[in-house]
Amino acid sequence: MPPPGDEFYYARIVERRDISEGLLVVQVDPGGDFSFVPGQYATLGVFAPGKHYERAYSIVSAPHERFMEFFIELVPHGDLTPRLFSRRVGEELTLRKNAKGRFTLDATSSRTNHLLVATVTGVAPFVSYVRSLYRQWKDGSFAGEHKLFLLEGASRSWELGYSEELQRLSNEVPWFFFSPTISRPWDDVDWKGERGRVDEVVRKYADHWELAPENTTAYLCGHPTMVDNVRGILHRRGWQKNSIKEELYFISAKKAARTG
Repeated sequence: MPPPGDEFYYARIVERRDISEGLLVVQVDPGGDFSFVPGQYATLGVFAPGKHYERAYSIVSAPHERFMEFFIELVPHGDLTPRLFSRRVGEELTLRKNAKGRFTLDATSSRTNHLLVATVTGVAPFVSYVRSLYRQWKDGSFAGEHKLFLLEGASRSWELGYSEELQRLSNEVPWFFFSPTISRPWDDVDWKGERGRVDEVVRKYADHWELAPENTTAYLCGHPTMVDNVRGILHRRGWQKNSIKEELYFISAKKAARTG
């Protein structure tokens, strides 16, 4: 590999957790100073003969954590993710030195409720939000009356890669509420929680949590179809464009997204 230059570091994998055959959590030592705001993304890459393959991934970790963490879904015939999945602890990836993205928590408007809606790896920026706010809550610097309400969907429960951590935090703090749902319960007979796609149950949980357009910003992250459907539902319930933030996670027939 060529030496790192002004644009990227060589990040070293320090831990990997295989959630399933096609889902991976990886922690990396960034290889240098890396500043970001929860909700932003970083660009990872792998050198192959004659080419440098790169994609952007939302950062799971909070800014105070030593290592950077990513939740990655395998694209079987993709250029990058099969190469990422083949990397083991101790091996290197490239990491662009600058974080990007505006999918950050809105702390400037009068809306202090935050409805977070995710599918599978789309939960990544929301974990970063929660970890960061939890650190502030523990050290006494948590400001304002902000509350986070996370609705996360997957086909099966084992695709909910952070459910144990999120449920534990939800049980501990008064400002975070978490509800996971699965859409293929016939494949997951031991599941006792909510059933249905997130766009099928988002109305139920918005009502249950008493969320309204005038007091709530919505954040939609993950599958493009989910984002389209939930955006439409929220628009019909009175949410305006400036109170809905979106992040798409792969290329669909209708829209191009930034990761894959």
